[in-house]
Amino acid sequence: MASAPPDGSGRPANVLIVEDDPIIAIDFEDRLIGFGVTSVRSVGSVAQALDAIAQHAPDFALLDVELIRETSFAVAERLVALKIPFVFVTGYGAEARIPAEFSGQPRLQKPCSSDALEAALRTGGA
Repeated sequence: MASAPPDGSGRPANVLIVEDDPIIAIDFEDRLIGFGVTSVRSVGSVAQALDAIAQHAPDFALLDVELIRETSFAVAERLVALKIPFVFVTGYGAEARIPAEFSGQPRLQKPCSSDALEAALRTGGA
């Protein structure tokens, strides 16, 4: 499960962002660092995400549902197997097609407020 930093903030120390839009990824990175997250990595594809997880598993992840020509569900499957909390991030709202096995997974609507993003971090995606 997510490990909290020693300051007791309840926020994960290491977050992986899977987002194909560099502007959105940078925005998330900046906000996460502002919340006190120590390490933030951004990748833009499923292959890059799976590699990043294999190299150093994050404490928490933000997954854009629709990446260029692919979805992030393979990444979600890997995170579930490793018991790493995550939230889906989508600009499609309720119209986003989420497989049944992930239907209960938390979601953030793009654009999301800083309050919503920070709440997702504090609750470990729950």
